[in-house]
Formats: sequence, C-alpha cells, structure tokens
Amino acid sequence: MIVLGLTGSIGMGKSTAAKLLREAGIPVHDADEAVSRLYAEGGLAVEAVSRAFPQAMLNGAVDRERLSGLVLGNPDSLKRLEAIVHPLVKNDRAAFLAQARAEGAKAAVLEIQLLFEVGAEEETDAVIVVSAPPAVQQQRVMLRPGMNPEKFQRILARQMPDAEKRARAGFVVDTGKGLEETRAELHAVLATVMSPRWTSRRKGHGPA
Repeated sequence: MIVLGLTGSIGMGKSTAAKLLREAGIPVHDADEAVSRLYAEGGLAVEAVSRAFPQAMLNGAVDRERLSGLVLGNPDSLKRLEAIVHPLVKNDRAAFLAQARAEGAKAAVLEIQLLFEVGAEEETDAVIVVSAPPAVQQQRVMLRPGMNPEKFQRILARQMPDAEKRARAGFVVDTGKGLEETRAELHAVLATVMSPRWTSRRKGHGPA
C-alpha cells in the first residue's frame, strides 16, 4: 500500500485536497480530526492536558480556543503540549494505516498540517504539498471565524515556510487555479504513484 503525506501551510487548500482524494476512493487520515477526538470528553489526551493546562478545560473536554491562547507565541508551553499530543496522534495514524491495509486499500493519505515539522514524512512513500499564491492564502485565511492578522502571523511563524515545503515535496499541487484543476493534478499524482514504474522515496517500496 502506498502511503502519501498531504500537507500545506494554513489556507493553502489542504482540506479541499483531502476531500477530493476521498472522492477518488482514497482513505484519508485527518490529523486535526484525530486531535479533536483526543480532546473530546473521555479522549486519550484529556487527562494529561488537564494537568498541564487546567485553564484550557471546559465541561470535561479540552477547549481548543482556550488552549490555543495559552500556547501560541509561548514556545515552552507549545513543546509541553506537543509532547503530549504528537505521540497519541502518531498511534492513531498507525491504527488507521493498519485498518486501510487490512481492507485492501492500494493507497492511503496522511493529512498533517505540520507533517515536516514533526518528522512524519518518514512514515510516507511521498509527500504532496498544496500551495497557492500568498494573496490567495491570506484571503482564504482571513475569512475564517475569529481570525485576525496578528493570529495569522503567529500561526505562520509556527509553520515551515511554503517555499521550503515545496522544495521537500514529492509532488506540488497548485490549489490557486481552481477546484477542477486541483482535482486533475491530484488524479495525476495518484496515477503516477500507482504506476509499476514508480519508485517510492522509501527504498525498495513500490506500489504493490
């Protein structure tokens, strides 16, 4: 089974790309959705986060807005949080991939915003980076509820620059051209990695 990473900076179209891949029949693991499950009441991260960041708790669950306010711009707090959450999300990814293999999937996708930052590219055969012009990115992000220029810059500061992501990508998909062009580029990626002639970045691992 081919394992593809899917990443991109905020506002670059990662969620749209994931939706298009699902429509193409490819199972996709959404790291952000996994975190939401971990933070929900009874989730595996709740106890540890409540001890480290009691102010982030609300009705037995982790309130992500409160938590964001505590860690954004605070490197030490962010590291404490990542030490709690990243191993749990990695375990969730492993369970997802095991299930996809058991179900006979030919390919699966790991959608991770901080894929390179957490070293998750080592779990993949290739990485798709979605990108768009800066003006398009900013326009998309500023339409989000609760977003403002200062918050946008804090988020960008935490992420690897788009140019560096593109340089490290196996495939770059330009989402700034429109939905159908994005769909066509993603289908071209799938056709490439499913080809018997394609070689994974992981030595000796092909599409079989």
